[in-house]
Amino acid sequence: MKYLLLILSLFAMAHPADAGEIESAYTELDPKRDCEVIAANRDGGDWSNLVCSGYKGYPVVINYGDARESLFYGFPGDLQPQWESFTGFNHAGPTIEWRVEKGGGLEKPFATIHRWFVNEDEAEVEVLVVEKVAQPDVHEGCAVGYVVATGNANANEKARRIADEEANDFICGSMRPTVRAGDVPLPALSQ
Repeated sequence: MKYLLLILSLFAMAHPADAGEIESAYTELDPKRDCEVIAANRDGGDWSNLVCSGYKGYPVVINYGDARESLFYGFPGDLQPQWESFTGFNHAGPTIEWRVEKGGGLEKPFATIHRWFVNEDEAEVEVLVVEKVAQPDVHEGCAVGYVVATGNANANEKARRIADEEANDFICGSMRPTVRAGDVPLPALSQ
């Protein structure tokens, strides 16, 4: 019985979501101030890779090319993060919402919600992209869901619901992201 209690207490410390709360934390992302260029085309091409400060030691990786961005949140490990973006010209907004599990004295950011601005048919469409945050020991991070904010009531709440209910158990590369669109369809994706 003593060993069972020890195992259960260690499990609770390693997985604060089982007994903890989920809260939002916000960080600002300014690539000119918060990022370091780790690779760039020096021959006049339009691409660069940056690593930026994120939430409490969790980095944000920005891959930029041809007026499009792909962002990765957390620890990519030894691999280059997979390109996930939109076909149309786009950029991510400056504010990142981190969904954080708190419990047992631990904090774990497990998902982000980031507003993107996408040029689609000569109009700008706002999309909340929900991403799984890659952890130091499990380097899996990817898009879990897309909520079209333009023409979609309660878009932020919908994005938080996707983050809280789907991000932890989402298997990148095997599962399809959830899409919530209102009056405006989701812009075409580029992967």
